[in-house]
Amino acid sequence: MSGRRGGNRIRGPQSALTDFLAANNISAAQIRDDYERRRTQAEAQATGGAESSTQAPGASAAESPVGETEEQTEARTNKRKRREKDAIDKIKNDKASKKGPKKKQKKKHDSDDSDDEYDVAQDMYRKARPAPGQFEYCEVCSKRFTVTPYSKEGPDGGLLCTPCGKELAKDMKQEKKAAMKPAGRKRRKLESDRLDGIAAGGAKSLMQLCIEKIAAHHDDVEELGDIPPTVLERLSEIFSKKRVMKPRTLRLFLRGDLEDVVVHDAAYLEEEDYHQMFAVVPKMKRLVLGNACQMKDEVIDYMLERCKDLKHVHLYAANLVNDKMWLRLFRERGPKLEIIKLKWLDASFEDAVVQEMVQSCPNLDRVKFKLCRKLGEDAVAALGDLPKLQHLSLQIGREVPSTTLCELVSKRGSQLRTLSLEKFVDADDTVLQAIHDNCGYLNKLRFSENDTATDAGYTSLFTEWQNPPITFVDVNSTRDIDNNNPEGPEEAIGVASSGFRAMMAHSGPALKHLDISSCRHIELGAFMDVFNGGQSYPALEHINISFCNRVDTSVIAGIFKSCPALKKLVAFGCFDVQDVVVPRSIALIGVPRAQDAIEQFGVGIDVDEAIGRMVEVGA
Repeated sequence: MSGRRGGNRIRGPQSALTDFLAANNISAAQIRDDYERRRTQAEAQATGGAESSTQAPGASAAESPVGETEEQTEARTNKRKRREKDAIDKIKNDKASKKGPKKKQKKKHDSDDSDDEYDVAQDMYRKARPAPGQFEYCEVCSKRFTVTPYSKEGPDGGLLCTPCGKELAKDMKQEKKAAMKPAGRKRRKLESDRLDGIAAGGAKSLMQLCIEKIAAHHDDVEELGDIPPTVLERLSEIFSKKRVMKPRTLRLFLRGDLEDVVVHDAAYLEEEDYHQMFAVVPKMKRLVLGNACQMKDEVIDYMLERCKDLKHVHLYAANLVNDKMWLRLFRERGPKLEIIKLKWLDASFEDAVVQEMVQSCPNLDRVKFKLCRKLGEDAVAALGDLPKLQHLSLQIGREVPSTTLCELVSKRGSQLRTLSLEKFVDADDTVLQAIHDNCGYLNKLRFSENDTATDAGYTSLFTEWQNPPITFVDVNSTRDIDNNNPEGPEEAIGVASSGFRAMMAHSGPALKHLDISSCRHIELGAFMDVFNGGQSYPALEHINISFCNRVDTSVIAGIFKSCPALKKLVAFGCFDVQDVVVPRSIALIGVPRAQDAIEQFGVGIDVDEAIGRMVEVGA
């Protein structure tokens, strides 16, 4: 029994170094003897005495194993050194293979070799990882925990508890994701913004970089300081776009010396935030609130109490304000109000409110009502009694007779600078004739989404019209809508070839913005006559010819030649446009077969070269 126990003695764990020395027949006694021999020889050489020099060989002979000569001892020592060197080289190679291939480096110095040997020694004597089930202290939070096979290693080699390990894994995952994010995605976004006209080529300005940095770290910003109102408004637009305009960030845009408060996305603001807005900015003259879904009667009441100089009110989706509060607003602030812009009002704001507004606000010169569902014919008729009205924009869902529109234009047309009538589908040629007869100072005309007025009416409008050339024309979606007759009736509905020629003949020299999208009855010959390369439209910058299915590559080439100031051309649905070469100064949107994208980091071609290339490919 005792013999069995003696043969199976319990042995403790051995380190990797102990196993390596045993496998190579290297004993601790041998290492100690060699060390003593080398130390004795060094002392003998240092003293230089004859007695020491005679004792050193004797000592080394005494320390050598019995029956072994000096040559055998030296051979055994050299063999041991070679084994140690091979072991160190093997460990170095294993580490290099784990790290992967390295870049070509310069020749290392002796100090680098010593550092590598030191690192190898550190690896050999590093503390072994605790076995699962043992207790360990977290490297980060110093909390005691039980080691598991899934315990993660910390930055300094220690182990981490489960919560800290999860945080480390999360951070590593984010870093890996950021490193693997394709660079092309950012470039595609940049080119997309350039095509949409919201990004300019070249380096960003210092102001733009500062604004973007503030928006990215909005939670850490305490105040913006005395920055100019224009920059503050631009910053408000970016905050609204990124959906970070919240109660905490709202205070950054409120100062007692401001006269304008512009918040394009107030969806996160509540009643007390509006009260704070009017309390901090009592000198407010201009109020712009988008998505004001939490604006209630109490807010308007507080605004009337605090803001005595209000002149400009622009509200979007303020549906919790009832008709009585609207009436009170116009009655108490009516004489000072100059601009009213309201959009997306569904639950209130009826014709009677507009009639009260006309009576109480004699100084209004700009009115915009879009998508106010309760407005109708009476409201449109009442607007004709505003004595100083110069800018009028209407988009009403209810049916309004052409006679009412004609009466409005006949009353106020002589002083109108802007006239926008959207989605009045039943307005006929009599309305166009009223515009021709009464409007003599228009600078902007929008008459869109109409399927009643004819091409003859548009031709008559722009023929011998006393109005100076218009800079902005939008007649999109003026065409006949009949799925059974896609070619349209014999008498063309909407802007067709004749009306388009008359429009460009009248307003072409001063025109800056032209939108004729979905005017599908304009023939190819009309486009070729207008954009023939010989006629020039020096001010034209933005053109939208989407879904004009007669447009082909030759029309695009003519537009490039006839419009030297062109910046953006939109041509969705023009399937006959092929092999387009785009000049570097123009953004062509909606044509997937364009050969060269606009402004590839400043590289591009001029207009003449683009026309030449298109001619070469058979344009």
